[in-house]
Amino acid sequence: VQLQASGGGLVQAGGSLALSCAASGMNFNTYQMGWYRQVPGKQREMVATIGARGTTNYASSVKGRFTISRDHAKNTVYLQMNSLKPEDTAVYYCNADSYFSRATYWGQGAQVTVSS
Repeated sequence: VQLQASGGGLVQAGGSLALSCAASGMNFNTYQMGWYRQVPGKQREMVATIGARGTTNYASSVKGRFTISRDHAKNTVYLQMNSLKPEDTAVYYCNADSYFSRATYWGQGAQVTVSS
């Protein structure tokens, strides 16, 4: 299983960025996909998740600003981030959680930096 994240970068507060994560070596339909983020010295936290049927869940801090989506034809999950704030600065990780086992996989991380 491989999760290849791309996107991210540097943006001013109020701007937008998008992340994508291409999954390979797995049956994409049998995994919940998600985005998590981590800043140095803090625990990794859930940002958003999306089920195989499209059910979404968001952290309260990003609700209304971020949108998670998935494309089953491309085995890819996306995170559209709008109205970014400096506190959104973190390394963002793509995650895949199996519905049928305890298997969980992580992408390599993408840096998102929001300047004030």
